[in-house]
Amino acid sequence: MTRPFLGFGLGLRTEHYSYIREHKPAVDWFEILSENYMVPGGKPLDHLDNIRNDYPMVMHGVSLSIGSTDPLDSNYLKSLKQLMHRVQPQWISDHLCWTGVNDTNSHDLLPLPYNEDTIAHVADRVVQVQDYLGQRILLENLSSYVTYKNSEMTEWDFFNEIARRADCHILLDINNIFVSAHNHQFDPVDYLNGIDIDRVMQFHLAGHSYNGEMIIDTHDHDVCDPVWALYATALKRFGAVSTMIERDDDIPAFTQLRQELAIAEDIAARTLSAEALVLNTAVQNHTPAELKYGRTA
Repeated sequence: MTRPFLGFGLGLRTEHYSYIREHKPAVDWFEILSENYMVPGGKPLDHLDNIRNDYPMVMHGVSLSIGSTDPLDSNYLKSLKQLMHRVQPQWISDHLCWTGVNDTNSHDLLPLPYNEDTIAHVADRVVQVQDYLGQRILLENLSSYVTYKNSEMTEWDFFNEIARRADCHILLDINNIFVSAHNHQFDPVDYLNGIDIDRVMQFHLAGHSYNGEMIIDTHDHDVCDPVWALYATALKRFGAVSTMIERDDDIPAFTQLRQELAIAEDIAARTLSAEALVLNTAVQNHTPAELKYGRTA
């Protein structure tokens, strides 16, 4: 598969608006948190529009709740589609999870049981979302801290089957794999080797925290060495994949975060051939062909 390769990006955060607009730093693209801009107006949208003029963007959400048994939120989807038209992102992503039930929001990303009933339920809802948006979406793997007794398969087999049935793509969070592997005592490389190469469109990298014997995905630390090593392993399997660093708490100066992103660039340069890392500028201002959506029988 020839996947669009945006290069190396960062999450767009409020603390960095002014620096980005003034200095236009050398970053290939930004990822925005969709819900931060699903508003009627104000400064966030002003900053967004100005920065979007200079950089490609992708949209990343936390409220789709694709795994819930509640009906899909039509108002949320309407706002998401309006933002999509405004931003013209390279793609849109959210999490393979549920966030609430009975109109109650947990304000957390909750894991799903890995079984056939859940696959059928989630895949059908992904199809509905993609039909409404008119393009494929990416689903991201979670960091998890509990398992279900009625799970019947591995997370990666579950993830693959949903992506296959819904004909969607995968956002592979390398840190989340590391966290879940530690918490549930599986080999993170088994997860990488189990994921369908052709479905992976983006990587996330982030930091985490230890809470006793458990690791929590906190996004408030630098990426640690074992996660960098797992990232190199992922590059060997999947090739050049658009990569970004998430930082949501204890956010450093932009220049410091940019230095951390340079580590990802260096690892990719040492792991992959130069040809595999050539940025296809043609994809920066257009929706990639791989994401144009049309259901087939």
